[in-house]
Amino acid sequence: MTALLFTDCRGAMECPKLPPHAGAVLSVVDMHTAGEPLRIITGGYPDAPGDTVLAKRRYAREHLDHLRKVVMREPRGHGDMYGAVLVKSELAAAHLGVLFMHNEGYSTMCGHGVIALGRFAVDYGLVKAPTSPETQINMHCPCGLVKAFVEYSNGKTGAVRFHSVPAFAFATDVKVTVPGCGDVVVDISYGGALYAFVNAGTFGLDVTKSRTRDLVDAAIAVTKAVKSQVKLHHPVSEDLAFLYGTILTDGKDAFTDEPTANVCVFADAQVDRSPTGSGVTARIALQYHKGLIQLNQTRSFCSGTTGAMFTGKAVQETTCGDFQAVVVEVSGHAHYSGVACFTLEDEDPLQSGFLLR
Repeated sequence: MTALLFTDCRGAMECPKLPPHAGAVLSVVDMHTAGEPLRIITGGYPDAPGDTVLAKRRYAREHLDHLRKVVMREPRGHGDMYGAVLVKSELAAAHLGVLFMHNEGYSTMCGHGVIALGRFAVDYGLVKAPTSPETQINMHCPCGLVKAFVEYSNGKTGAVRFHSVPAFAFATDVKVTVPGCGDVVVDISYGGALYAFVNAGTFGLDVTKSRTRDLVDAAIAVTKAVKSQVKLHHPVSEDLAFLYGTILTDGKDAFTDEPTANVCVFADAQVDRSPTGSGVTARIALQYHKGLIQLNQTRSFCSGTTGAMFTGKAVQETTCGDFQAVVVEVSGHAHYSGVACFTLEDEDPLQSGFLLR
């Protein structure tokens, strides 16, 4: 069957003609950063009220969660889908605000999302006068203002780097009891979200060679142990005081020119295909806290799942409440994978989507 496509005056393909149906329509632009998807909702999502981006996040969680399920879950998405919706920011310095979503709910920071949204903001005209060789995009994420710098030349966008919110080591050498493994020592660090870090070798695993299922099981066990045994807090907002997930590493924390690998398991057993932008931020902050890396020493971070690369470095000392912190620069590439219009038929019993593991 021939697809029902039509072309504009330049001969470029556009979206298929929508079928006759009774129900809502959601339009999206799909991208990926180092293999990790980002589905940007561009139409059909109502304005989320609230005086702050964090308030909008709470509203979305309480009143608009059915739309998150529609675009994240099957049959339109999958268990490891990631998404974003643009909102208005209360900060004068912000070009845009953003809410991040995943298979379980809503994140406070997403580095791979910032990298993708940097390109998107320039390419889709959200910045009226892009500049070369870089265009700066100030994004108000739920964790705070993040500054992205998008390569721009001759009308084309390229690599993106961003400067994080203050990132810090929350606690080091924390002993938690993991069922079936006994006492396990973890570090907890913040890079816009809180992560637990542990060497995969603790469980006899290798982040680049072991089965993904085994890595996921180990990470979930650590996450559950930390959540139940460690009291978390954040000096800015209690909305930020939750453990987002566990990052298993190859243990190569001391600075070297060789890449270091990790695998991030977050939300409801969701596996990041990229090296994890907020995870790289938190890991750099942890290494800096331990004296294993200095300011402006660039490290390469490899995804244990796909082999994709980010780079990261601490660029400035700062504070976050009583915590000594650093601003971290993370760099990577994002690419477009498609556009779509999703229909919701009123009589569809599976309209809200489902997850199949």
